Order: sequence, then structure tokens, then C-alpha cells
Amino acid sequence: MSEHQRDLTGYGAEPPHAAWPGGARVAVSLVLNYEEGGEQSVLEGDAASEGYLHEIVGAPPVVGGRDLNVESMFAYGSRAGFWRIHRTLAAHGAPLTVYAVGRALEQNPDAARAMGGAGWEVAGHGWRWIDYRHVPEDVERADIARSVRTIERLVGRRPVGWYT
Repeated sequence: MSEHQRDLTGYGAEPPHAAWPGGARVAVSLVLNYEEGGEQSVLEGDAASEGYLHEIVGAPPVVGGRDLNVESMFAYGSRAGFWRIHRTLAAHGAPLTVYAVGRALEQNPDAARAMGGAGWEVAGHGWRWIDYRHVPEDVERADIARSVRTIERLVGRRPVGWYT
């Protein structure tokens, strides 16, 4: 297969045996993206509002202004949604991985401390919720370092995973 082809076959009909502990046949991984406060916003100095990661499919970003609909969607997550998930999973002792944007944790340190207190894995998810494909390497490295420091300070331990 050339480097320009995608492997769409995988293991086919003969997948390898996972050999999970206790002979388990199913694994469930719960992941929560925590990005509220790290999205595009003119309040953060961006040229436009968030235009991609929200529930209004196809809505263009507001250039030079705020999109209050989008802001309210993100605010719900940090103000109410996160805490509902936290209460539910904590009541059952369920583990969770949080893909956390550093700036989002900085905006809501109580949520970050709750993640750490629950023993959840908090993985780095960038400093901002932006497309890092065209960010210069030195800027991305600085954002990674800043995110790691923020997670360690607010959650109580460094991230061991990363997802951007």
C-alpha cells in the first residue's frame, strides 16, 4: 500500500483476540470533550465567532462579532452539562477520560479540580479549540507546554494523553 492510500480493510473477518482482563468481551470507554471557553470568540481576540464546532450545522461564523447562539451552547456545557455528567458518573464511580482544552480549564478551574478529584484521566486537547494544522510549530509547542502546566496546576497531575 502506498503512503497515499488508506487501509479500509483492517483485520477483516479475523480480528486478533484482545485478551481483556477477566475474559471480558466488551470494553466501554467514556470520553468527554471539555472545550467551553477555548473556542473561537472575538472576546478572546479572534476575528470571528466559532463557526465549526456547534450544533447549528452550516451556520457561518460571525466575523467581527459575537454569535450569542453559539456562545450559549458552549456556556451550557460548562455551567450545567459538565456538572450533570460529573454527578452521574461520580455517583456510580465510573471512570472517564476528559479531552480538555487548557484555556477552557483556566476559565473554569472548579470543573478542572472536580475532574482531578473524581480521579478522571485528563488528556491535553490543545490550548485553544482551534485548527492547529497551520499553526507554526514553535507556537504549537508553546501551547502544548502551557496546556500541560495548566492541567497539572488545576487538575493535580500532568496529562499522559493528548488529542488535537
